[in-house]
Amino acid sequence: MLKEIIIAIQSYFKAHQFIRENKLWKWILIPGFIYAILFIVSMYFFGKSANNAIEWIKNVTHLTVWLEKMQSSFLSFLFAISGLILWLVLMLFYFSLFKYLWLIVGSPVFAYLSEKTTSILEGRDFPFSFRQLAHDIVRGIKIALRNTLWQTIYTISIVFLSFIPLVGWAMPMVAMFLECYYYGFSMLDYTCERQKMSASESIYFINNHRGLAIGNGLIFYLMHLVPVIGWVFAPAYAVIAATLSLREEKA
Repeated sequence: MLKEIIIAIQSYFKAHQFIRENKLWKWILIPGFIYAILFIVSMYFFGKSANNAIEWIKNVTHLTVWLEKMQSSFLSFLFAISGLILWLVLMLFYFSLFKYLWLIVGSPVFAYLSEKTTSILEGRDFPFSFRQLAHDIVRGIKIALRNTLWQTIYTISIVFLSFIPLVGWAMPMVAMFLECYYYGFSMLDYTCERQKMSASESIYFINNHRGLAIGNGLIFYLMHLVPVIGWVFAPAYAVIAATLSLREEKA
């Protein structure tokens, strides 16, 4: 798995060189700016929603009153950390929902970029077919919805575990790797589909190459640490890097 993660990470650097050499900037910048704007707006409202959810939990459980009665600085510290952990997990969950919405809306661009990358690498044109494009879009949406369902189930479990002091402190990391895997999964599936894999075959293949998915999603999220520029480049770079990483894995 470690080898595959390294391949996926290196593919982002190769994706940058690939984009420069083949002048694909318009397919990077236009959807990228739209994504960045939606990301900023969404994170603002997600942050407020996460704060409100935590306050609601405190009010329902009367946790604040109980801590005041206990008058234990150690317990207050533990639950303060748990509250922060819960906030991080909720933010990751909200971002996950936003991510899947973007995958659904942006599926035509992602399908085209993946196909364009393969076309250039193999030196052959894929004749445009609206029927094939529509098929790719529908498949991308189905995969996104399938991953949304499974990730939501896992995330709910993580939310409950985050309430447990000490054990809960590891939950943001678990949620992060889950996020990375499922985002990378969606990026890799565009190439799997073009290789005539069915949805079930693609799921089986990617499950056996988890490192490629995790590595792809990991760099996608790390790019968000670079304000604006990272947000603009992250989505398109991810799909091109996924296409390159699968080619590298089979080389």
